[in-house]
Amino acid sequence: MEEMEEELKCPVCGSFYREPIILPCSHNLCQACARNILVQTPESESPQSRRASGSGVSDYDYLDLDKMSLYSEADSGYGSYGGFASAPTTPCQKSPNGVRVFPPAMPPPATHLSPALAPVPRNSCITCPQCHRSLILDDRGLRGFPKNRVLEGVIDRYQQSKAAALKCQLCEKAPKEATVMCEQCDVFYCDPCRLRCHPPRGPLAKHRLVPPAQGRVSRRLSPRKVSTCTDHELENHSMYCVQCKMPVCYQCLEEGKHSSHEVKALGAMWKLHKSQLSQALNGLSDRAKEAKEFLVQLRNMVQQIQENSVEFEACLVAQCDALIDALNRRKAQLLARVNKEHEHKLKVVRDQISHCTVKLRQTTGLMEYCLEVIKENDPSGFLQISDALIRRVHLTEDQWGKGTLTPRMTTDFDLSLDNSPLLQSIHQLDFVQMKASSPVPATPILQLEECCTHNNSATLSWKQPPLSTVPAEGYILELDDGNGGQFREVYVGKETMCTVDGLHFNSTYNARIKAFNKTGVSQYSKTLVLQTSEDTDSEEQTLPFPVPSERLPLRRMSPFSSTLNLQPSFPGRSYFDFRPSPHQLSLHSSLQSLNAPGCNFETQSAPYSQLVDIKKLLAVAWFAFDPGSAHSDIIFSNDNLTVTCSSYDDRVVLGKTGFSKGVHYWELTVDRYDNHPDPAFGVARIDVMKDVMLGKDDKAWAITEGGITKGATIGVLLDLNRKTLTFFINDEQQGPIAFENVEGLFFPAVSLNRNVQVTLHTGLPVPDFYSSRASIA
Repeated sequence: MEEMEEELKCPVCGSFYREPIILPCSHNLCQACARNILVQTPESESPQSRRASGSGVSDYDYLDLDKMSLYSEADSGYGSYGGFASAPTTPCQKSPNGVRVFPPAMPPPATHLSPALAPVPRNSCITCPQCHRSLILDDRGLRGFPKNRVLEGVIDRYQQSKAAALKCQLCEKAPKEATVMCEQCDVFYCDPCRLRCHPPRGPLAKHRLVPPAQGRVSRRLSPRKVSTCTDHELENHSMYCVQCKMPVCYQCLEEGKHSSHEVKALGAMWKLHKSQLSQALNGLSDRAKEAKEFLVQLRNMVQQIQENSVEFEACLVAQCDALIDALNRRKAQLLARVNKEHEHKLKVVRDQISHCTVKLRQTTGLMEYCLEVIKENDPSGFLQISDALIRRVHLTEDQWGKGTLTPRMTTDFDLSLDNSPLLQSIHQLDFVQMKASSPVPATPILQLEECCTHNNSATLSWKQPPLSTVPAEGYILELDDGNGGQFREVYVGKETMCTVDGLHFNSTYNARIKAFNKTGVSQYSKTLVLQTSEDTDSEEQTLPFPVPSERLPLRRMSPFSSTLNLQPSFPGRSYFDFRPSPHQLSLHSSLQSLNAPGCNFETQSAPYSQLVDIKKLLAVAWFAFDPGSAHSDIIFSNDNLTVTCSSYDDRVVLGKTGFSKGVHYWELTVDRYDNHPDPAFGVARIDVMKDVMLGKDDKAWAITEGGITKGATIGVLLDLNRKTLTFFINDEQQGPIAFENVEGLFFPAVSLNRNVQVTLHTGLPVPDFYSSRASIA
């Protein structure tokens, strides 16, 4: 029964209820505590005065309950008097069990009457400390509230059950343990007190003495005082008012306001409500049983969480230790390389010191010998050896002048540790479930009324569903190859509209779109079928969908004007250009995944007057170097057609057009070539390493030496139809085919250092001899 104790304590004093009364809101208060929290309201704020003045009823209307006004107010936790807007506020206090209560407005007047009989100030108001509803008391004051006899009985039984041993009620000092109880006297006696105060003779001989435990039970079963009517204190409750849901007396039915209400027998309703309460308790008991089982489950979870935490911490420590070990191993490898470089530098310098020492000793000996020869006075003997000595002196002098006095090695270590990717990875190191804490975005919807085609271009528009609550960080647009092949990504970004140019004429493309955020990607939208026009000469194209008039004048494309390169949202997707137009942002594909063989060229905007014959341009590609994907040490000029480097180390730069089909040829001229550098020319994938020489990893194919000097022209021929790569220097093919079985997506690539500068030449036809040889094959 210990769990029930909080139900038996007053929210104001925090002790067991003493003479509890029932408020109209069904909450209980000690009668003394109720008097302590009474507040007197001004006469002008009473409901009677407001009703008499004819003022409008406020938002907090009242409900008549036994001549009392019950005001419902916003549950702000503080409460006000009767819900009146202009009532003064009173600071609240907290009872021992945390419920806010109101202090009395004034000290209670001195009186010799009991709390129940003491007069209550006029217009007194009491606020329930639990639900904060305010009540205006009538002339009866607190006597108008019914007493909770049932709660008193429950408290008595609870307190009796808490008593460990029954004590004698007649001991004057240190009560002894009771041995008997008199049922007629209703008193517990110890043996000495029983012999002295309750002798077994005379009238007391007829009293029945029982053991204390049995007496406790009989006391519990003894009838309690019957509750009386609050309106007619001399009358007992005899009936139950169904409409008011309260017991009433006979006089209430004859004279009171319950005379016209439906009433039922008190005993019948008592049994009915007991039955209803028992049924409700059955359901609550089931919930309590489930709660106990749930608590057992939670306690088991606590133990499991502790065990899993220890195991997970050990796993995390092991993973971090493995990373530290890997870093230490890499540290040892890097230190070994530094030591190797250190030993190499020392060896070169020491060798040069040894060489110079020997050379200097020989030179000094020759000088001393020549000085001694000059001292001779024999002309004929001097002339016999003077010519040979003069030649030796000049030869020795020339030997010192050919870089002998220049250090062969610098003191600086040309090694720079690139730790930024590792630091970034360490900063991004996190648990997977923390990275994926939010849901993926909803599937985008293609806006068919804004999708259209014009010649060999297609414009697509999409949007998020109207009821979507998860924001999308970007979108991925995919098209197939026009022949029912695999889908390829043609756009990744935040915009909701793009135009893809350079498609095949008279072809059918399938398009779809999906959204993404940090958590992941959504499902694909429905597939949209787009039909391009039949030929390049048609000025207008029948649109597969109704398109607003402002979308009809779509722009033409030409490879001669520059565009603004937009960095891709994901690495490895820099083969698209993004350009604004009056109606929408337009995406220009480099056609590495959409054009047929021999049709890869970059299309860019130009006026109608600059249009050229498309058929003449389909065999060549126009492009420049890509600053977005290049190493930061690369220096661009001449509209990104000329590049050099600010570092002594080799750095890689890619072209901004990628190729996956067709035959493509471009050239590079060497504008500057100092101190025998080692540039490399060829092709690479988008994820090639940018800080090492081209061809050092498995992502690039290149030529690095063989007749390359200042002014040389290097030609690169990529034949993706035959999957070969061929190099030319000054129009001469360098041996047979350099690489075979070359397939995939490739970008023109160059690696160079600060001693080299090259210029790119694009839009070149394939060499005639190769074209004729390819046609023969």
